[in-house]
Amino acid sequence: MLIPIIGWMISGLIIGLIARALVPGRQAIGLLRTMLLGIVGSFVGGFAGYLIMGGEPLQASGWIGSIVGAVVLLVLFSRGDRETA
Repeated sequence: MLIPIIGWMISGLIIGLIARALVPGRQAIGLLRTMLLGIVGSFVGGFAGYLIMGGEPLQASGWIGSIVGAVVLLVLFSRGDRETA
C-alpha cells in the first residue's frame, strides 16, 4: 500500500516540475505544492479526457494529460495571484 503512494508522490513531483518549467514566470510554490500540483493536474487531465472521450469522471490521466492539467491549474492559480496583488 505504501509503494503506490510513493509512486504518486514521485510522479506528481515530476509532473509538477515539468508544468512549472512550461509556464513562464516565477511561481512561488515549494516542493510539496509542486507535488500536489502534479497529482491534482493528473485528475484534471483525466476529467478533461472524460469530457472528450467518456469513461469515468474521476480518473487519473497519462503523462501528457497530467502535464496539460497541471499547466492549466498553474495558469489559473498564477492569474489569481496577479489579480489579488
